[in-house]
Parts: sequence; structure tokens; C-alpha cells
Amino acid sequence: MAHRGARATIADVAREAGVSKGTVSMALTGRGRVAPGTREKVLEVAQRLDWVPSARARSLSTDRADALGLVLAREPEHLGADPFFAPFIAGVEAALSPRGQALVLHVVTTPAEEREAYRRLAAGRVDGALLTDLRVDDERPALLADLGLPALAVGHQRSTTSASPLPQVALDDRTGVRAAVDHLVELGHRRLAHVTGSQQLVHGVDRLEAFRDAVAAHGAALDAPTVLDGDFSAASGAAAAHRWLADRTARGAAAAPTALVVANDLMATAALGVLAAAGVRVPAEVSVTGFDDAPLAAHLSPPLTTVRSDAAAWGRAAADALLDLLEGDDDRGRPAAVADLPAARLAVRGSTGAPPT
Repeated sequence: MAHRGARATIADVAREAGVSKGTVSMALTGRGRVAPGTREKVLEVAQRLDWVPSARARSLSTDRADALGLVLAREPEHLGADPFFAPFIAGVEAALSPRGQALVLHVVTTPAEEREAYRRLAAGRVDGALLTDLRVDDERPALLADLGLPALAVGHQRSTTSASPLPQVALDDRTGVRAAVDHLVELGHRRLAHVTGSQQLVHGVDRLEAFRDAVAAHGAALDAPTVLDGDFSAASGAAAAHRWLADRTARGAAAAPTALVVANDLMATAALGVLAAAGVRVPAEVSVTGFDDAPLAAHLSPPLTTVRSDAAAWGRAAADALLDLLEGDDDRGRPAAVADLPAARLAVRGSTGAPPT
């Protein structure tokens, strides 16, 4: 219920009507197809709560924009080095073009710029938005709901505050991390280290948890694992390799981790460069695995063992799913469930081998 004296929001209407914010948005703006009974209930609740659209929401028309929005919060130079987003965006475009749709892309560097980008998208420029780089307790779903902009999450969601997650297209990357750990254990490794991704991002948390769970599953057969902090950037991968080198010098080769399970290929590639410059032989002295199977992963020296995720297929699936949701009809008044993509698989190459004896 809206607070006394406060203007009712879409969230208030959704709560009173027992439907999602996205359904309220579609019912009130005429976008998408909503069951007649659901639409009537939403309109009755909106009238009873004296709901009034914001100026930006009022500017939305019933005409479709025939476009989806994507906002990427990162430095432009970092985006260019990221091996995931180029094929992902290509996949999105491959899905949109045959359906007469376009992609509106914003690259921003600050939280304020990000919020403003979503406000511009909601002012009639797009019909829905794809949310990537999902954060723990992400505030963007609530922002988009208040703006009346339907959205789909690209990846798993983690929230301790929201009971209404967005529909999603996600990849089971935990299976791939477990496969990397199992592969290394089969080769004879007993001392493993994980180079993490950012712990502010859900997939960074997921991959660290999957690594710890996989190590724990092998019980006393493995030593306590080492965790080296990273943030998915090349610089953090290089820094993690330097920390491994310092640790090996301090503890001796007999006590240092013999394998690095790295949370993405960009960090793994940077780590390989540092190890090569230090004269460390991979995999004779240390094995390295990555995640993403970037186009260059198979052409490194040595070729990188990595978890294969098809970013282009993910982009196509996400764009198709969001368009289907915008055009769909859900009698339950909730966004239709979207099935996860097939689990990520391990591609074994030359960067992994038996541990040094």
C-alpha cells in the first residue's frame, strides 16, 4: 500500500493487483498482450489508488518503438578488450534484424549516467531492456519497474531484498567450474587456486562458490584452496599471477598451488603473459584454466583450457526471449518463465597437465 500522502507507484499497483510490475506496465501502456481479466484488475487498482504516471511514463505511447535497449556500465577501452560482449551483441543483432527490430546501446561510466540512460530508454526509445552484468542486490530492476520499462535479466539474479526477480535467460556456469576442478584433480593436482571475478557481480560470486563447492566435494584429497582476488579485468589477472609468483617464492614450489582456476579468459590470458615473462612453464610448472572460450583462447601459447560459453547464442536467446515476452500473453499475470541455456562445458587444451613432481 502506498504511504499516506505519497503518490502511488507502479510497485504499489502491482502489489495490490497481485501481478508483476512488468504486467502492470503492459496493462497501463497497452504494450504487449495481457489477459483481459488481468488488464481490468490492474486498471481498477490503478484507479482506486489514484495512480498517476510520471512525465516520462506518460510520454510512452501505445506505438511500439521496435527496439530493445542495452546499457553497459564500463570504460569504453575496457569494453573493447572484453571477449564476451562483442559476440553477445552480435547475437542480439542476429535475433533482432529478422524481426525488424533494432538495438539501442548506451555505454556509460558512472551510476548517474547509467540511471539517466535508462530514463532516456524508457521515454519511448525502446520497448524493453536487456540487463547484463547482474549485481548482487541489483537496483536496476526496481528502477526499470518504476519507469514502466519491461526488462529481461541476462544471467542469474541474487537479491536479499526483492521477491520479484525479472524473467531471465541464464547459463549454468557452475557446472563448467566444477568440470575444470574435476579435470585438474584427475590430472593429479592437489593444491588449487581460484582467481576471482568481481564479487559485486553475480557471476563472480557464482564462480567462486562453484570453485569452493567443487574443492570441498573432493574432501581431504585436496589441500585448502587459495583465493586470489580479481575483478574480471586483464590487469587483475596479471596482478593475481604476480601474487602467485610471490607466494611460490615465499612458500617454495612444493607448497604453492599447482593450478590456477581463473574466472574468465581475459584474466587467464594476462596471467599466462606474466608467467611466460617470469620463465614459468605452463603446464609443466603450473596449469591454468579460464572461462568463456574467447575466440583467441585456442590460439594462445599454450592453448587455453577453458569453460565454453557461447556468447553469441546467449545474445540471440536473450533478445528472442524478451521480444516473446513483450508479445506474449500470460494469464497468471506474471512474466513467463524463461528456461536456462545448456550448461557450460569444459574445452581441454594445452594449458593444463599433470602437476610438477
